[in-house]
Amino acid sequence: MGKQKKARKYAVMKRMISLRDQRINEKERAKAPAKKKEDPSAIKEREVPQHPSCLFFQYNTQLGPPYHILVDTNFINFSIKAKLDLVQSMMDCLYAKCIPCITDCVMAEIEKLGQRYRVALRIAKDPRFERLPCMHKGTYADDCLVQRVTQHKCYIVATVDKELKRRIRKIPGVPIMYISRHRYNIERMPDDYGAPRF
Repeated sequence: MGKQKKARKYAVMKRMISLRDQRINEKERAKAPAKKKEDPSAIKEREVPQHPSCLFFQYNTQLGPPYHILVDTNFINFSIKAKLDLVQSMMDCLYAKCIPCITDCVMAEIEKLGQRYRVALRIAKDPRFERLPCMHKGTYADDCLVQRVTQHKCYIVATVDKELKRRIRKIPGVPIMYISRHRYNIERMPDDYGAPRF
């Protein structure tokens, strides 16, 4: 009779004993971390996120002409599809001077899209657009825009991405510009500025 083959178990690791195990010599054994006694007289610190001073409830007092509009990659592409001039259409929507802002991440995303989106790249390099440098690692534009808007509430975010819109709606006082019916529309803008909604 042959030797019975044992089926090898998938991803089985050798068991190792803990460094604090009693079987290890006392000198080589890892010591348990000493617990610090809490001082009852010490002042307790709590991390409370500071409420931005520019907000009066949901009303953002920092918004006002000239508007700084953070533009997302897909917003430029959809504007080209809808044959809309970015700066002019923004002014038609808000009835005021608009400064489109492009972060390094958005520029990197457009460059990665390649030759097919060269028109979008040419629009993004327009001298009327303000370039915002990014200091973080990676080129994921959505995180970059959300982080920037959380820190500085003086921007309007222009995007047609549903996921990014959902994330920005959670941040109070940040309006969203989007494209509908071949024109730009604004959401969550205080009532005393902005184009009428249709």
